[in-house]
This record gives sequence, structure tokens and C-alpha cells, in this order.
Amino acid sequence: MQVVVYSKILKEEDIPFVQALFDGLQEENIQAHVFRPYLEQIKDHIHFRAEVGCFEGYMDIKKQKYDFFVTMGGDGTILAALAHVRDAQVPILGINLGRLGFLASIEKKRIREALNLVKRGMYEIEERGMLYLESNIPIFGELRFALNDCTLLKRDTSSMITIHTYINGSYLNSYWADGIIVATPTGSTGYSLSCGGPVVFPDSGNFVITPVAPHNLNVRPIVISDDSVISFQIEGRAENFLCTLDSRFEPITSEHQLAVRKNDFNMKLVQLQGIGFMETLRSKLTWGIDSRNH
Repeated sequence: MQVVVYSKILKEEDIPFVQALFDGLQEENIQAHVFRPYLEQIKDHIHFRAEVGCFEGYMDIKKQKYDFFVTMGGDGTILAALAHVRDAQVPILGINLGRLGFLASIEKKRIREALNLVKRGMYEIEERGMLYLESNIPIFGELRFALNDCTLLKRDTSSMITIHTYINGSYLNSYWADGIIVATPTGSTGYSLSCGGPVVFPDSGNFVITPVAPHNLNVRPIVISDDSVISFQIEGRAENFLCTLDSRFEPITSEHQLAVRKNDFNMKLVQLQGIGFMETLRSKLTWGIDSRNH
């Protein structure tokens, strides 16, 4: 078995858990290939009991077969890892080094246990739908997909913008707002949720359209099929606006004609037995807990 170990930064307090990961990989006889920038950070702090390889990026995945893509961090680390995984669809195993994440749901204290369960095949692979952004003026290069959401936003302190929105070519609404979010079910627990959007289960096959600070308070979030194509025309007093795909962003103008549709490939997420979406949801949002007893 071969895995990629990926993270963006090494924090001093995380060193014992990173060490536990590499010790566990060696004990389970799993060959590790470490993302080069991360390897440069950890090589003077981690004792490697077995030789590790080096992972450069997407082209390495196209050349070599990896069984899992292990991320050390949080949900943001998984989003960054997707830029390297892309359509190779290597399952991502997210180990959370901070607070419990919706995607990186494996606690850092369970690293050894998680590796043992994976080696024994005691896990499930969840398929997470993604979205794809089309534009008449090229933006985002080859990374036009998002796992969480695509947003169109005003820039800085400019006045609100108008976003004319269409579904499958039919006019839906003109949103007078600070922006608009198109979220996948995975992204429904992110920015969309903080703007009043609903929680949508990962396998529901939907998009959520959520306005950001709408001028008309009777404009509410809506849920539509992810077979739909959502297109936009933007106007406002400012010359530039902002478009984001997950944590990536590009400036746009009213000349951009944008459309969001379902991506051609999904993301594969490793879930250990007993750690599903509902368990994470209850823990993250503290549902079912009577605060009067605490």
C-alpha cells in the first residue's frame, strides 16, 4: 500500500501527532510519499523509521498509483489537496489537527487506530459531488472545480451588487446583495450555512443558492437539483467583483458570463466505521446536548 502525506504547514504543537502518523505507517508497512514542501518543513523534526518518497503534485498521481491521500490539518487542507488529486480520484483520508471538521473527521488521537482500520479495510468511501465553473473569459486555469462552493461577491467596501440569475436558461431572480453562494451538499455546512442556508446531506444530489446579505429580506436560500445549470450576469457601481472556488479567488468584471454546473468527477472521502455525516453533524453543531446540564 502506498499513500501520499500532505499538509500545508507544520506547527510545533502538531509534531507528536505527525510523528505518530509516520510511526504508524511504518508499523502497518505502508509506503509514504510526502508532499515536497511539507517534507522540507518536517525533515528536521520527524524521525523516519522507514524511507519516505517525495510527492510533487498532480503529475505524480498520473504516473504512479496511490491508494490514499492522507491530509494533516483541517477541512481547508483537504480543499487544497484537491488541487493535486483532481480527476485521479484517490480517496482522501483527513486527519484533523485542530477542532473537529466536517471533512477531516479523524481525531489526531486516533491516528494509529485509523491506520490500522484502513489497513484492515474497515472503512467506507463516500462520493462527494463537486461543481464546475464555466466562463466566457478564462479564469482559474485548470482548477475550475470546487468541492464546497462558488461565490460571487462585491469587493472591499463597495455598494451591493446585482446578480441576475438563471436556471437552465430560465430567469430565476435578480439578487440585490453583497453576493451569492452556490454550494454543494458538502459546502452547505460552510459559508452557505453561516448566511442562513440549509444543511444538505452529502448524497442528496443538490445545489444550494444562498444570497449574502440580500437587500430584500423575503429572498431566501433555495435548493435545486445538481443536474441544473445556473448562470449569472453581474452588474454594480464598482468595476470589479470577486469570484471564488473554495479557497481560490479571481477578480471578475461585468464582462464575465458565468455558469455553474455539476463537475464531471467526484471527490472520494474515506470514512472510518462509526464516523458518518450524522455523527459529525451532531458533534460539530452540538445537537442533542442540553446546555443547562453543563
